[in-house]
Order: sequence, then structure tokens, then C-alpha cells
Amino acid sequence: MASAEDEALTGLWFVGQKHPPRTGEWIPVEENSLFIDLYAWLGEYFAGRNLHFSLRIDPRGTDFQRSVWDMLLAIPYGGLSTYGAIAEQIALKRKRPVMSARAVGGAVGRNPLSIVIPCHRVVGFRGSLTGYAGGIYRKKALLELEGTYLVSPLRPNRA
Repeated sequence: MASAEDEALTGLWFVGQKHPPRTGEWIPVEENSLFIDLYAWLGEYFAGRNLHFSLRIDPRGTDFQRSVWDMLLAIPYGGLSTYGAIAEQIALKRKRPVMSARAVGGAVGRNPLSIVIPCHRVVGFRGSLTGYAGGIYRKKALLELEGTYLVSPLRPNRA
């Protein structure tokens, strides 16, 4: 499922994922050029091509959530980060001594643009595959698609 407003992508969800959109009217893909472009990009992405996402996005969330999502956008294709590392970066940015990795996890879990804002690239302490609104099996598959694999449940490595 995908949503858009004012020529910007506002949502992209897996069927059955946590935190689905609350919306009224849906339109067919054929009636929106943004969705046609999104569909083409997704085809390229799932073909295993490292592509820059160039469509305009406008994820809806709190200032904190948006700051976390901005951090996710900086994680490169095939790369990984941890909830704790993102929390440290946000703490520095906000000039705070500490930021909760759990709060970061909550914001990551509310990401309305799955795949586009790559929340699947965030892993737990020591590389554990924790939390993914689309399901852990999808997170693992997306990481493998991008050439990232797990040597053990606790240690991520780059292929």
C-alpha cells in the first residue's frame, strides 16, 4: 500500500505490517504518476540494483520521529546502524548527554515509508535482528538483497 499527497510520497507499507495507515479513499495506481514511478523503482530495487531514490517524500510524524527518519536516510545501501548509534547521534545533535535507544526504536517502528526510509538497516545491540514492523523475515530478506548478511545472530557483516 502506498499513499501520496501534493506530489510527495507519504507512505509505503507491507500488507499486514504493524501501524498500517489510517486513511479513507484509495485510488488505483494507474491514476497517479507518482505511484507509477514508485512501482518502477521498487521493481529495480527488488532486482537487486543499488538505486538512488529520487521521488519526493513527505513522511508524517513528530519532530523526533522525523529526526530519526533523517538518520535512517543516511544509512547507505548495504550498510547497517544500531538503535544505540542513532540515539547517540541524535543526543549529540540535540546537545543532550544521552538519548534513549528505546525511543529511537519506537520512531523507527513508526516509519511510514518502508524500504524508502531504510529502517530495515537498523539492528539491535551486537547486530541482533530486532523489531521490524513488516516482520523480521522481511527485514532479513531486505538485508540479504542488499548484500548484508549475518554471520551469526549477533554479528552483522558485509557480503
